[in-house]
Amino acid sequence: MSDAGSRDELVFEQVALTGTPGTGKTSVADAVGDRLDIDVINLNARIREEGLYTERDEERDSLIADNDAIEEYLGDWSGLLDSHLAHQFDADAVIVLRCGPDELTERLEARGEPEAKAAENAESEALDIVLSEAVRRHGEENVYEIDTTGRAIEDVADDVVDVLHGKREPAAGTVDFTGVL
Repeated sequence: MSDAGSRDELVFEQVALTGTPGTGKTSVADAVGDRLDIDVINLNARIREEGLYTERDEERDSLIADNDAIEEYLGDWSGLLDSHLAHQFDADAVIVLRCGPDELTERLEARGEPEAKAAENAESEALDIVLSEAVRRHGEENVYEIDTTGRAIEDVADDVVDVLHGKREPAAGTVDFTGVL
């Protein structure tokens, strides 16, 4: 298990915790936030609560985020930004949580997502969509990929804490789920 360390030992001010829906972002963010006593911004909740969207996609039952409004809302934020959209905003480091498509589908269906939406997200995960977007915007040297497949939240949180304390090197492209396509 990783040494929790202190807030003063953090090497990044703004960290985007991102990944395909169902990879464990919010559970891990909450665990890390509690452990290190750092601010966690659950962006998806803020989008809903603060009206930071332009419209509702009825077919997918989702909101279309207004990135300009979100940037204004975030201002000079610090802490851990938790969302499948987090990598679309400025950050010192981006942590991309990954999960095997079969397990991802199970997680999403267990929380009540429609089969079609779960399948769409599993395909997105297999195609590295969020990872490639994060690398394109932030550069490979600022992206940390962590596989959550079959792992406990606390174990993944240990890996995130290691990133925040500078004990882990950037890594992108180390997880490959293309074989399931």
